[in-house]
Amino acid sequence: MMTMDSQANSNPRIGVVGGGSWGTALANLLALKGYPVQWWIYESDLVRHIREKRENSVFLPGVQLPDVLHPSDDLSAVVHQKDLVVIVVPSHVMRSVTGEMADHLKMDAIVVSASKGIENDTLLTMSGVIRETIGHIGPDRFAALSGPSFAVEVARGVPTVVTVASEDLDCAQKVQHIFATPSFRVYTNDDIIGVELGGAVKNVIAIAAGMVDGLGLGLNTRAALITRGLVEITRLGKAMGANPHTLVGSAGLGDLVLTCTGDLSRNHTVGKKIGQGTKLKDVLSDMRMVAEGVKTARSVYSLSLRMNVEMPISQAVYRILYEDLAPREAVHLLMTRDLKNELDDN
Repeated sequence: MMTMDSQANSNPRIGVVGGGSWGTALANLLALKGYPVQWWIYESDLVRHIREKRENSVFLPGVQLPDVLHPSDDLSAVVHQKDLVVIVVPSHVMRSVTGEMADHLKMDAIVVSASKGIENDTLLTMSGVIRETIGHIGPDRFAALSGPSFAVEVARGVPTVVTVASEDLDCAQKVQHIFATPSFRVYTNDDIIGVELGGAVKNVIAIAAGMVDGLGLGLNTRAALITRGLVEITRLGKAMGANPHTLVGSAGLGDLVLTCTGDLSRNHTVGKKIGQGTKLKDVLSDMRMVAEGVKTARSVYSLSLRMNVEMPISQAVYRILYEDLAPREAVHLLMTRDLKNELDDN
Protein backbone atom coordinates (compact mmCIF):
# COMPACT_ATOMS: atom_id res chain seq x y z
CA MET A 1 0.00 0.00 0.00
CA MET A 2 1.06 3.59 -0.56
CA THR A 3 2.47 5.61 2.32
CA MET A 4 1.82 8.99 0.71
CA ASP A 5 -0.08 11.11 3.26
CA SER A 6 -3.43 12.75 2.61
CA GLN A 7 -1.86 16.12 1.79
CA ALA A 8 0.42 14.52 -0.82
CA ASN A 9 -2.55 12.66 -2.27
CA SER A 10 -4.55 15.87 -2.70
CA ASN A 11 -1.66 17.89 -4.09
CA PRO A 12 1.27 15.59 -4.85
CA ARG A 13 4.67 17.02 -5.56
CA ILE A 14 5.52 15.91 -9.09
CA GLY A 15 8.71 15.64 -11.10
CA VAL A 16 8.70 14.92 -14.84
CA VAL A 17 11.93 13.60 -16.35
CA GLY A 18 12.27 14.17 -20.09
CA GLY A 19 11.90 17.19 -22.36
CA GLY A 20 10.77 15.62 -25.64
CA SER A 21 7.31 16.06 -27.11
CA TRP A 22 5.64 13.43 -24.92
CA GLY A 23 7.40 14.59 -21.77
CA THR A 24 6.34 18.15 -22.55
CA ALA A 25 2.73 17.13 -23.14
CA LEU A 26 2.48 15.18 -19.88
CA ALA A 27 4.24 17.87 -17.84
CA ASN A 28 1.88 20.44 -19.35
CA LEU A 29 -1.19 18.28 -18.62
CA LEU A 30 -0.23 17.87 -14.97
CA ALA A 31 0.61 21.55 -14.55
CA LEU A 32 -2.70 22.60 -16.08
CA LYS A 33 -4.43 20.47 -13.43
CA GLY A 34 -2.84 22.76 -10.87
CA TYR A 35 -0.04 20.52 -9.65
CA PRO A 36 3.32 22.19 -9.02
CA VAL A 37 5.54 20.37 -11.51
CA GLN A 38 9.31 20.41 -11.73
CA TRP A 39 10.51 19.25 -15.11
CA TRP A 40 13.95 17.94 -16.06
CA ILE A 41 15.26 18.68 -19.54
CA TYR A 42 18.70 17.55 -20.66
CA GLU A 43 19.54 20.56 -22.82
CA SER A 44 20.44 23.63 -20.74
CA ASP A 45 19.79 25.98 -23.65
CA LEU A 46 16.30 24.55 -24.07
CA VAL A 47 15.63 25.07 -20.36
CA ARG A 48 16.54 28.74 -20.71
CA HIS A 49 14.42 29.09 -23.82
CA ILE A 50 11.36 27.57 -22.14
CA ARG A 51 11.77 29.79 -19.10
CA GLU A 52 11.85 32.86 -21.33
CA LYS A 53 9.24 31.93 -23.94
CA ARG A 54 7.04 29.44 -22.00
CA GLU A 55 7.13 27.17 -25.04
CA ASN A 56 9.12 24.10 -26.07
CA SER A 57 9.59 25.30 -29.63
CA VAL A 58 11.99 22.43 -30.41
CA PHE A 59 9.83 19.43 -29.52
CA LEU A 60 6.27 20.76 -29.08
CA PRO A 61 5.97 24.13 -30.81
CA GLY A 62 2.85 26.22 -30.53
CA VAL A 63 1.86 25.04 -27.04
CA GLN A 64 1.97 27.72 -24.34
CA LEU A 65 3.23 26.29 -21.05
CA PRO A 66 1.85 27.41 -17.66
CA ASP A 67 3.94 29.22 -15.06
CA VAL A 68 3.50 26.41 -12.51
CA LEU A 69 5.61 24.22 -14.79
CA HIS A 70 9.25 24.71 -13.78
CA PRO A 71 11.93 23.48 -16.23
CA SER A 72 15.39 22.61 -14.94
CA ASP A 73 18.55 20.82 -16.03
CA ASP A 74 19.24 19.63 -12.45
CA LEU A 75 17.98 16.05 -12.35
CA SER A 76 18.56 15.49 -8.64
CA ALA A 77 16.61 18.63 -7.72
CA VAL A 78 13.70 17.70 -9.98
CA VAL A 79 13.18 14.26 -8.40
CA HIS A 80 14.14 15.14 -4.81
CA GLN A 81 11.28 14.79 -2.29
CA LYS A 82 8.72 14.21 -5.03
CA ASP A 83 5.67 12.06 -4.37
CA LEU A 84 5.34 11.13 -8.05
CA VAL A 85 8.10 10.98 -10.68
CA VAL A 86 7.14 10.50 -14.33
CA ILE A 87 9.94 9.24 -16.58
CA VAL A 88 9.61 10.11 -20.26
CA VAL A 89 13.06 9.62 -21.80
CA PRO A 90 14.14 7.61 -24.86
CA SER A 91 14.55 3.94 -24.04
CA HIS A 92 18.26 3.88 -24.85
CA VAL A 93 19.01 6.41 -22.06
CA MET A 94 16.56 5.01 -19.50
CA ARG A 95 19.28 3.07 -17.67
CA SER A 96 21.71 5.98 -17.33
CA VAL A 97 19.05 8.53 -16.36
CA THR A 98 17.30 6.36 -13.78
CA GLY A 99 20.61 5.23 -12.38
CA GLU A 100 21.60 8.86 -11.83
CA MET A 101 18.32 9.77 -10.12
CA ALA A 102 17.94 6.66 -7.95
CA ASP A 103 19.67 8.00 -4.83
CA HIS A 104 17.61 11.19 -4.88
CA LEU A 105 14.16 9.57 -4.83
CA LYS A 106 12.03 9.36 -1.72
CA MET A 107 11.60 5.84 -0.43
CA ASP A 108 7.83 6.07 -0.86
CA ALA A 109 7.77 7.87 -4.21
CA ILE A 110 5.62 6.48 -7.01
CA VAL A 111 7.52 6.07 -10.29
CA VAL A 112 5.64 6.11 -13.60
CA SER A 113 7.31 5.11 -16.85
CA ALA A 114 5.78 6.70 -19.95
CA SER A 115 8.63 5.58 -22.21
CA LYS A 116 8.13 2.95 -24.92
CA GLY A 117 10.95 0.63 -25.88
CA ILE A 118 12.98 -2.50 -25.20
CA GLU A 119 16.64 -2.21 -24.21
CA ASN A 120 18.94 -3.61 -26.90
CA ASP A 121 21.53 -5.40 -24.77
CA THR A 122 19.37 -6.86 -21.99
CA LEU A 123 16.06 -7.14 -23.93
CA LEU A 124 14.32 -5.70 -20.87
CA THR A 125 11.26 -3.51 -21.09
CA MET A 126 11.48 -0.19 -19.27
CA SER A 127 10.03 -1.64 -16.05
CA GLY A 128 12.79 -4.23 -16.07
CA VAL A 129 15.46 -1.56 -16.49
CA ILE A 130 13.97 0.53 -13.69
CA ARG A 131 13.83 -2.47 -11.35
CA GLU A 132 17.58 -2.86 -11.85
CA THR A 133 18.50 0.82 -11.50
CA ILE A 134 16.09 1.87 -8.74
CA GLY A 135 16.15 -1.14 -6.46
CA HIS A 136 14.05 0.35 -3.67
CA ILE A 137 11.01 0.97 -5.91
CA GLY A 138 8.74 -2.00 -5.30
CA PRO A 139 5.84 -3.21 -7.47
CA ASP A 140 3.40 -1.28 -5.25
CA ARG A 141 5.04 2.00 -6.28
CA PHE A 142 5.64 1.50 -10.00
CA ALA A 143 3.32 2.02 -12.96
CA ALA A 144 3.59 2.14 -16.75
CA LEU A 145 1.49 4.57 -18.80
CA SER A 146 0.85 3.91 -22.47
CA GLY A 147 -1.76 4.16 -25.20
CA PRO A 148 -2.66 5.89 -28.48
CA SER A 149 -1.59 9.43 -27.69
CA PHE A 150 0.16 11.81 -30.05
CA ALA A 151 1.72 14.47 -27.84
CA VAL A 152 0.49 17.49 -29.78
CA GLU A 153 -3.11 16.27 -29.68
CA VAL A 154 -2.94 15.68 -25.93
CA ALA A 155 -1.56 19.20 -25.50
CA ARG A 156 -4.44 20.59 -27.58
CA GLY A 157 -7.02 18.81 -25.44
CA VAL A 158 -8.10 16.30 -28.09
CA PRO A 159 -10.04 13.47 -26.37
CA THR A 160 -7.49 10.72 -25.67
CA VAL A 161 -7.62 7.34 -23.90
CA VAL A 162 -4.59 5.68 -22.28
CA THR A 163 -3.89 2.86 -19.84
CA VAL A 164 -1.86 2.89 -16.63
CA ALA A 165 -0.63 -0.52 -15.50
CA SER A 166 0.61 -1.51 -12.07
CA GLU A 167 0.77 -4.77 -10.17
CA ASP A 168 -0.82 -2.86 -7.30
CA LEU A 169 -4.40 -1.64 -7.88
CA ASP A 170 -4.06 1.14 -5.31
CA CYS A 171 -0.99 2.49 -7.12
CA ALA A 172 -2.72 2.29 -10.50
CA GLN A 173 -5.76 4.13 -9.21
CA LYS A 174 -3.66 6.90 -7.64
CA VAL A 175 -1.87 7.48 -10.94
CA GLN A 176 -5.16 7.23 -12.82
CA HIS A 177 -6.73 10.05 -10.79
CA ILE A 178 -3.64 12.25 -10.93
CA PHE A 179 -3.52 12.16 -14.73
CA ALA A 180 -7.21 12.02 -15.63
CA THR A 181 -8.88 15.09 -17.14
CA PRO A 182 -12.12 15.56 -19.12
CA SER A 183 -10.06 15.11 -22.31
CA PHE A 184 -7.52 12.54 -21.04
CA ARG A 185 -9.26 9.37 -19.92
CA VAL A 186 -7.12 6.83 -18.04
CA TYR A 187 -7.96 3.15 -17.59
CA THR A 188 -6.19 0.84 -15.13
CA ASN A 189 -4.66 -2.56 -15.79
CA ASP A 190 -2.43 -4.94 -13.81
CA ASP A 191 -0.59 -6.28 -16.88
CA ILE A 192 2.61 -4.23 -17.03
CA ILE A 193 4.40 -6.47 -19.53
CA GLY A 194 1.43 -6.44 -21.90
CA VAL A 195 1.09 -2.67 -21.77
CA GLU A 196 4.82 -2.20 -22.30
CA LEU A 197 5.13 -4.71 -25.13
CA GLY A 198 2.13 -3.21 -26.90
CA GLY A 199 3.70 0.24 -26.72
CA ALA A 200 7.13 -0.94 -27.83
CA VAL A 201 6.50 -3.47 -30.60
CA LYS A 202 3.85 -1.35 -32.32
CA ASN A 203 6.64 1.08 -33.23
CA VAL A 204 8.35 -1.63 -35.26
CA ILE A 205 5.11 -2.49 -37.04
CA ALA A 206 4.55 1.23 -37.67
CA ILE A 207 7.87 1.41 -39.52
CA ALA A 208 6.62 -1.42 -41.70
CA ALA A 209 3.33 0.43 -42.26
CA GLY A 210 5.26 3.50 -43.31
CA MET A 211 7.22 1.40 -45.79
CA VAL A 212 3.95 0.12 -47.23
CA ASP A 213 2.82 3.71 -47.78
CA GLY A 214 6.21 4.73 -49.13
CA LEU A 215 6.01 1.93 -51.67
CA GLY A 216 2.52 3.06 -52.67
CA LEU A 217 0.99 -0.35 -51.99
CA GLY A 218 -2.44 0.83 -50.91
CA LEU A 219 -4.94 0.41 -48.11
CA ASN A 220 -5.42 -3.35 -48.51
CA THR A 221 -1.76 -3.90 -47.75
CA ARG A 222 -1.76 -1.54 -44.79
CA ALA A 223 -4.80 -3.27 -43.27
CA ALA A 224 -3.14 -6.66 -43.69
CA LEU A 225 0.04 -5.31 -42.14
CA ILE A 226 -1.76 -3.97 -39.06
CA THR A 227 -3.75 -7.18 -38.63
CA ARG A 228 -0.78 -9.50 -38.89
CA GLY A 229 1.30 -7.08 -36.84
CA LEU A 230 -1.16 -7.45 -33.99
CA VAL A 231 -0.81 -11.22 -34.30
CA GLU A 232 2.96 -10.87 -33.85
CA ILE A 233 2.61 -8.57 -30.84
CA THR A 234 0.15 -10.99 -29.25
CA ARG A 235 2.40 -14.00 -29.91
CA LEU A 236 5.34 -12.32 -28.21
CA GLY A 237 3.17 -11.05 -25.39
CA LYS A 238 1.77 -14.51 -24.63
CA ALA A 239 5.28 -15.98 -24.67
CA MET A 240 6.39 -13.35 -22.14
CA GLY A 241 3.40 -13.74 -19.84
CA ALA A 242 1.15 -10.90 -21.03
CA ASN A 243 -2.63 -11.06 -20.97
CA PRO A 244 -3.81 -11.28 -24.61
CA HIS A 245 -6.78 -9.06 -23.74
CA THR A 246 -4.38 -6.22 -22.96
CA LEU A 247 -3.07 -6.37 -26.50
CA VAL A 248 -6.48 -5.71 -28.04
CA GLY A 249 -6.98 -2.73 -25.73
CA SER A 250 -5.80 0.86 -25.92
CA ALA A 251 -2.15 0.06 -25.15
CA GLY A 252 -2.11 -2.66 -27.81
CA LEU A 253 -4.44 -2.41 -30.78
CA GLY A 254 -5.31 1.23 -30.11
CA ASP A 255 -1.70 2.40 -30.13
CA LEU A 256 -0.89 0.14 -33.09
CA VAL A 257 -3.65 1.61 -35.27
CA LEU A 258 -2.71 5.19 -34.37
CA THR A 259 0.99 4.76 -35.01
CA CYS A 260 0.51 2.82 -38.25
CA THR A 261 -1.93 5.31 -39.78
CA GLY A 262 -1.21 8.73 -38.28
CA ASP A 263 0.92 11.26 -40.15
CA LEU A 264 2.25 12.50 -36.78
CA SER A 265 3.97 9.15 -36.13
CA ARG A 266 7.75 9.43 -36.26
CA ASN A 267 8.10 5.69 -36.79
CA HIS A 268 5.66 5.71 -39.69
CA THR A 269 7.58 8.66 -41.16
CA VAL A 270 10.87 6.75 -40.94
CA GLY A 271 9.34 3.75 -42.70
CA LYS A 272 7.70 5.87 -45.39
CA LYS A 273 10.99 7.55 -46.30
CA ILE A 274 12.77 4.21 -46.43
CA GLY A 275 9.99 2.85 -48.65
CA GLN A 276 10.57 5.83 -50.94
CA GLY A 277 14.25 4.93 -51.21
CA THR A 278 16.00 7.03 -48.55
CA LYS A 279 18.73 5.28 -46.55
CA LEU A 280 18.17 4.89 -42.80
CA LYS A 281 21.18 6.98 -41.83
CA ASP A 282 19.95 9.84 -43.98
CA VAL A 283 16.45 9.62 -42.52
CA LEU A 284 17.77 9.74 -38.96
CA SER A 285 20.18 12.58 -39.69
CA ASP A 286 17.22 14.79 -40.55
CA MET A 287 15.32 13.99 -37.32
CA ARG A 288 15.71 15.77 -33.98
CA MET A 289 13.20 13.55 -32.17
CA VAL A 290 13.73 9.84 -31.53
CA ALA A 291 11.88 7.17 -33.53
CA GLU A 292 11.89 4.41 -30.92
CA GLY A 293 11.07 1.67 -33.43
CA VAL A 294 14.50 1.88 -35.06
CA LYS A 295 16.29 0.67 -31.94
CA THR A 296 13.42 -1.50 -30.78
CA ALA A 297 13.57 -3.43 -34.06
CA ARG A 298 16.89 -4.89 -32.88
CA SER A 299 15.42 -5.90 -29.53
CA VAL A 300 12.28 -7.43 -30.99
CA TYR A 301 14.31 -9.41 -33.52
CA SER A 302 16.48 -10.78 -30.72
CA LEU A 303 13.48 -11.50 -28.50
CA SER A 304 11.73 -13.39 -31.29
CA LEU A 305 14.74 -15.66 -31.60
CA ARG A 306 15.22 -16.05 -27.85
CA MET A 307 11.54 -16.84 -27.22
CA ASN A 308 11.18 -18.90 -30.43
CA VAL A 309 8.25 -16.74 -31.55
CA GLU A 310 7.44 -16.37 -35.23
CA MET A 311 7.42 -12.66 -36.08
CA PRO A 312 8.03 -12.38 -39.84
CA ILE A 313 7.03 -8.70 -40.20
CA SER A 314 9.21 -7.58 -37.31
CA GLN A 315 12.10 -9.69 -38.56
CA ALA A 316 11.70 -8.21 -42.05
CA VAL A 317 11.86 -4.68 -40.59
CA TYR A 318 15.08 -5.60 -38.82
CA ARG A 319 16.57 -6.96 -42.04
CA ILE A 320 15.58 -3.84 -43.98
CA LEU A 321 17.04 -1.49 -41.35
CA TYR A 322 20.21 -3.40 -40.56
CA GLU A 323 20.90 -5.90 -43.35
CA ASP A 324 19.93 -3.82 -46.42
CA LEU A 325 17.01 -6.03 -47.46
CA ALA A 326 15.02 -4.08 -50.07
CA PRO A 327 11.50 -3.21 -48.82
CA ARG A 328 9.82 -4.47 -51.99
CA GLU A 329 11.71 -7.76 -51.72
CA ALA A 330 10.59 -8.04 -48.09
CA VAL A 331 6.97 -7.69 -49.19
CA HIS A 332 7.47 -10.50 -51.73
CA LEU A 333 9.04 -12.75 -49.11
CA LEU A 334 6.19 -12.11 -46.66
CA MET A 335 3.48 -12.71 -49.26
CA THR A 336 5.00 -15.98 -50.54
CA ARG A 337 5.58 -17.66 -47.18
CA ASP A 338 4.06 -21.11 -46.67
CA LEU A 339 0.25 -20.98 -46.54
CA LYS A 340 -1.33 -21.75 -43.18
CA ASN A 341 -4.39 -21.44 -40.95
CA GLU A 342 -5.00 -17.86 -39.83
CA LEU A 343 -5.43 -18.89 -36.20
CA ASP A 344 -2.16 -20.84 -36.12
CA ASP A 345 -0.06 -19.39 -33.26
CA ASN A 346 3.21 -20.69 -34.73
